[in-house]
Amino acid sequence: MAEAMVTNPASVLGLLMAVLGAVFYTSTSPKAFWRRFYRYVPALLLCYFVPSLLNTFGVIDGNDKSLYYVASRYLLPAALVLLTLNLDLKAIASLGPKAVILFLAGTVGIVIGAPIALLLVSALFPSLLDGHGPDAVWRGMTTVAGSWIGGGANQTAMKEIYGVGDAIFSAMIAVDVLVANAWMAVLLILVPRASAWDAKVGADTTALDALKHKMAAWQEEHAKIPLLRDLMLILAVGFGATGLAHYGADWLAPWFAANFPGLEKYSLHSGFFWLMVMATTLGVLLSLTRAHKLEAVGASRVGSAFIYVLVATIGMHMDIAAILDSPVYFLLGAVWMLVHATIMLLVARAIRAPLFYMAVGSQANVGGAASAPVVASAFHPALAPVGVLLAVLGYVLGTYMAWFCGQILQSLAQ
Repeated sequence: MAEAMVTNPASVLGLLMAVLGAVFYTSTSPKAFWRRFYRYVPALLLCYFVPSLLNTFGVIDGNDKSLYYVASRYLLPAALVLLTLNLDLKAIASLGPKAVILFLAGTVGIVIGAPIALLLVSALFPSLLDGHGPDAVWRGMTTVAGSWIGGGANQTAMKEIYGVGDAIFSAMIAVDVLVANAWMAVLLILVPRASAWDAKVGADTTALDALKHKMAAWQEEHAKIPLLRDLMLILAVGFGATGLAHYGADWLAPWFAANFPGLEKYSLHSGFFWLMVMATTLGVLLSLTRAHKLEAVGASRVGSAFIYVLVATIGMHMDIAAILDSPVYFLLGAVWMLVHATIMLLVARAIRAPLFYMAVGSQANVGGAASAPVVASAFHPALAPVGVLLAVLGYVLGTYMAWFCGQILQSLAQ
């Protein structure tokens, strides 16, 4: 494979930031062309898609994980803290159980969607059911299940638990990234149609609207132009909590590994799992202190900026051309996601849930902490904490439910 045109990580970061700047500049442009363009193409989708094109055409090297490591280990936990600083647990609790119901429905959709997809696609390609070796398709699918219910930590846990071979694991990473991002694009396209959906199914959005109005009123009353002092305090809280979360994760993961070896399948040996849990917990605790006033000077905006940098680093690992290398695996992933989406839509309609609950419940499963708050904030910035909390629930359930899914898949293999 030819060397990429731009290989210096600093240069790649500069290129990614230029892409993000261009997307945000054009998405807020008053010009008629851009207004029409972004009516149909979500800005967030471009933040994933343009870096993926840079990788696909060899401009940057998607195999270099250095920027993603920094974004996921430093910027993501800081973002989780800053996005939850203005958390109103009482108001979120008033949203009722429908958000959790739809999140769990999404988890069920992933678990049963895997064997359904394998059976349907294997009717056309019987070889998918062959073998029990490390590169068996069912083994690779367990890693996707781990990712789509929890996240990267759960995905890695499945690789180790089921002894997944590197060849099938690499192919399934491509399926994971491309199919998951295609589904997120669908969710973002649905956001402007939320009111029509809610009216059609008779959804009660009273509590949701009250939360949005309450947060907007708080912003209007307290918001002010941030001074340098304010920005430094935001960074101090975000990265200070991140440092504390890393310190706790570095202690907790080895302690659980040494004292409770049987809990590995629940991701409790994973440092990244504890990093996410501790960062979110610290954010929730800080929301009960005077630190929540930092929202008035833009704490959540800084957190959102960190999230978008993470989004770009995720996008740079996508290779659109990978779909041509193993199209049957992508068909498998597409059918799998279709089962998940169908269950989500049916349950949302049955319980008359707002579209927001369906979209965020699904993304908290499929996208995890990296994108659930982004999808939530696409509906309204005040709703980002709902996505954060559901994503953490996904981390907790991810390994257990993916392991159960793997047991079903294994029983189907010949």
